[in-house]
Amino acid sequence: MSLAEVQNAISEKKICVLIPTYNNEKTLNRVIDGVLNYTGSIIVINDGSTDSTPQILAQYPQITVISLPENKGKGNALKTGFRAAKKSGYDHAITIDSDGQHYPDDIPVFVEALLQEKEEVLLIGNRNMSQDGIPKKSSFGNRFSNFWFWFETGIKLEDTQSGYRLYPLHKIPKKYFTPKFEFEIEIIVRTAWRHVPVKNVPIKVLYDPAERVSHFRPFKDFTRISILNTILVTITLLYIIPRNFVNNFKKKSFKRFIQEDVLESDGSNRTKAFSIALGVFIGLSPFWGFQTLLVISLSVLFKLNKVLAFVASNVSLPPFIPFIIAASLFLGAPFVSGDSDILSQDLNFELIKNNLLQYIIGSFILSTTLSALSGVASFLFLNKVNPDNN
Repeated sequence: MSLAEVQNAISEKKICVLIPTYNNEKTLNRVIDGVLNYTGSIIVINDGSTDSTPQILAQYPQITVISLPENKGKGNALKTGFRAAKKSGYDHAITIDSDGQHYPDDIPVFVEALLQEKEEVLLIGNRNMSQDGIPKKSSFGNRFSNFWFWFETGIKLEDTQSGYRLYPLHKIPKKYFTPKFEFEIEIIVRTAWRHVPVKNVPIKVLYDPAERVSHFRPFKDFTRISILNTILVTITLLYIIPRNFVNNFKKKSFKRFIQEDVLESDGSNRTKAFSIALGVFIGLSPFWGFQTLLVISLSVLFKLNKVLAFVASNVSLPPFIPFIIAASLFLGAPFVSGDSDILSQDLNFELIKNNLLQYIIGSFILSTTLSALSGVASFLFLNKVNPDNN
């Protein structure tokens, strides 16, 4: 795209550029000057800088400057910028760091990628963290973040930590829980949960230790990020995955659900059969309250099909629970000299409590047996209807 085409597209798509900054006096001029080559729609959020940042920003009367009285973190600065951008009528915001690692001449990359999309999208610059000159701690942190983002959303990206992004302002959440570096993880995960595509676009990156000032605190910020991921994973397992499954099932006929979500889902027939077997095993085992957490975690660990495993784990639906309890107590009785005359008694929690070991042993016998049978039956069925997927 030519410069004029980029400028026209920025105007038509109502794109602004947000620059959060905190004590980056060495590089701030260069970043602003570079962005001005493409647009004057710039909002700089001065996050309580104590260096010469206010004097530098005074040189640019044509841009919008929001000065915060004290430093409250990058996340808070971005939230402030998003609110200002929406209030000013913008639909999209490109965020670029002020420490000099991002090249303003990559702005056309985001604009062109947006023009190619038929729906709103969140774009993240891919810095190619494997190239020479990238600090090893940054590369490791990015791989760590990529894994958890995939676990929480099912979307595979090569770079989830880059601050060079294009946000669809009317599709991102309105309220957030984190104020600092971890905010950039929260916003992409929660935006993906809203069914907004999140994609990488290739960008350049510069790590110059003589100029770059990083405010990342390894221990404190990594701890905050770990806590956030723990919360997001818990929400994923207990709410997002079950919600998506129910929504998909409601939108489709049973035949279409089987065709698309079972037969055409990821994995070979053997992988799908193992996934179903795992789900049945967990669903019938005495892990009440933790079945969803376990089945999804083990599916990820063993690279199985999460949807099939989750569906199969629901074998212990409420109408079947009395039969499962009775069968477990019956099968466990011979191993602990327990009472096998189960059918003549009321099935309740008191009965389980008084025969707990008998129930646990029988439960594992039942889950193992039916898991194996369901796995074999599923494999034979899948091989018959889809023999090429081995």
